[in-house]
Amino acid sequence: MSPSTMAILIVFLVFIWYLITTASKPKHKSKLPPGPWSLPIIGNLHMLGSLPHRSLQHLAKRYGPIMSIHLGNVPVIVVSSPKAAELFLKTHDHNFANRPKTKVSQYMTYSARDLAFAEYGPYWRHVRKFCTTELFCSSKVRAFALLRKEEIGVLVQSLKRAGEEGQVVDISEKIGVVIEDIMYRMIMGRKKNDWFDMNEIIKEAISLFGAFNIADYVPFLSLFDFQGLSKSLKKVSKRIDQLLEKIIEEHEANIERGKHGQHEDFVDELLSFTNQRLNPNDERLFPLDRTNVKAILFDMLMGSFDTTAVATVWTFAELLRHPRVMKKLKEELQTVVGMDRMVDETDMPNLVYLSMVVKEGFRLHPAAPLLIPHESVEDITIDGYDIPKKSRIMVNVWSIGRDPNVWSEKVEEFYPERFMNNNIDLQGHDFELLPFGAGRRGCPGMQLGQTTVGIVLAQVVHCFNWDLPNCLLPQDLDMTEKYGLSLRKAKHLLAKPTYLLTLV
Repeated sequence: MSPSTMAILIVFLVFIWYLITTASKPKHKSKLPPGPWSLPIIGNLHMLGSLPHRSLQHLAKRYGPIMSIHLGNVPVIVVSSPKAAELFLKTHDHNFANRPKTKVSQYMTYSARDLAFAEYGPYWRHVRKFCTTELFCSSKVRAFALLRKEEIGVLVQSLKRAGEEGQVVDISEKIGVVIEDIMYRMIMGRKKNDWFDMNEIIKEAISLFGAFNIADYVPFLSLFDFQGLSKSLKKVSKRIDQLLEKIIEEHEANIERGKHGQHEDFVDELLSFTNQRLNPNDERLFPLDRTNVKAILFDMLMGSFDTTAVATVWTFAELLRHPRVMKKLKEELQTVVGMDRMVDETDMPNLVYLSMVVKEGFRLHPAAPLLIPHESVEDITIDGYDIPKKSRIMVNVWSIGRDPNVWSEKVEEFYPERFMNNNIDLQGHDFELLPFGAGRRGCPGMQLGQTTVGIVLAQVVHCFNWDLPNCLLPQDLDMTEKYGLSLRKAKHLLAKPTYLLTLV
C-alpha cells in the first residue's frame, strides 16, 4: 500500500472514529465552564503552543479562572486563580485526588505503581505515608543537614578554584551536580558512579513526561505513534529499569554481606519493607514487590533531582538580574553570619530576606508551571459549572503567581519585599502561592525542596561576588523558558565568581 493511500485510510478511519464517539456522547445539556471553540478530533490541542502555561494564561484572561477546553476528546478544566484552586484542591479535593492514566505513566512508572501517578486509594495512601516517614518528614530533613553541608562545601571549593583561575562557571551545571550528589546520598547512600549516573536519563524522562502525547487525548492514534513518543518511552523506560535493577542488586548484596547494619538510606528502607510479614487480613497494608520498589525509587529520583535544581537556577538568575536584591541579600548574610564562616542551616530561621527571595523565586518560576493533572472521580458542580466525571484538571500555578488581582504590586518583577509582613507560605495553605501543589496530592517533599534551595542559594551568594561574562548587562540576561514537566531555563546560566570569605 502506497504512503498516500495509507494516509487517506488513516484520515478516513479517524473520521469514522470521531463520528462514533460523538454519537455515543450523552445528549443531556450541561453547563460547562466557558472556553474557546474546539476543532473536531483534536479539540484545542493546536492552541497550546510550545509554552502551554503561557497559552493557557492568555486564554484564561478571556474566558475566566475556571475554563473548559478539550484536548482531543478529553474534557479539561483549567484553573487559573487562587480562589478557583482552593475549590478544586481543598473544598472538593476528595473528588479530584485521582490521576489520569497516560502512556508516559504506563511506561515510566510501571503502570502507575509509584507515588505521583498512582490511582487514589489505599495503595497510594500507603506509599505516601511510607515515603513521608522515611524521607520527607522534618526529622529526616534535619538528619541530612550534615550531608548537605559536605556536598555544598565541595561546590564552594570548586567555585573558589574556578574564580582563582578566572574561569566563567556554568552555574546551571554546578547547581545541578551538587543537588544530584545530595539526593544520591540521601536516597541511595552514596555518590553516583559511572554505571548509575542517571542525570541524562532523568532529563529525557522529564522531557517525555512534559510532552503532550496526542495519543492520550485521541486514543485511536496510539496505533500509529505519529510523534514517535511510544518508541522513545519504550527505549528510555528499558534503560531506567536496567539502572534501577543495578542499584537494587548492589544494595541487596551489601545487606547480605552485612555492610548495612541499620537502614542507611531510602533504598534500604524500601527493600526492608518488601520482607516485612504483613497482616493478610488488613487491607490497608501492601507488601512491596520489586516492581513497586523500582517505581517508587524512580519517582523519588526524578522528583528530587530536577525540580530543586531548576528552582535554584531560576532564583539565582533573578538575583543576577536584580543587583539591588542581590546586594540586600548579601547584607543580611553578612550581618547574620559574618564573613569568617559559611552559612549553617541553623542560621536559616534568622535569614528573613533570604526566605522572601526563595518565595519570590517560586512565585515567578514554579518548577512545574502546570501541576501534574488531577482527574475527577465523579460528576460534580462547582461554582455553578458542571464538571464531568473523568475530566482532567490543570492548575496553572505559573499564571496564579502572576495574577494581578493578587500580586498587584510589580507583578512581573522580581520583588521579594512583597512578602514582608505577611504569612503566605509554600506549604499549600495559601492558594496564592502553590509551587508544591496542595491538598491530598500536594508534593510530600516540599520541606526538603525548600530547605535545599535556600541553603544552596545562601552559600553561593554569601561566599562569592558574581560578574556576568562578556560585559553582559543584568537586564540583558536571557530568561527564555524551555517547557517540560519542569520549566527549565533554555540557556545555561553563566557567571564568574570571586571568593569573599576570610575563614579562620
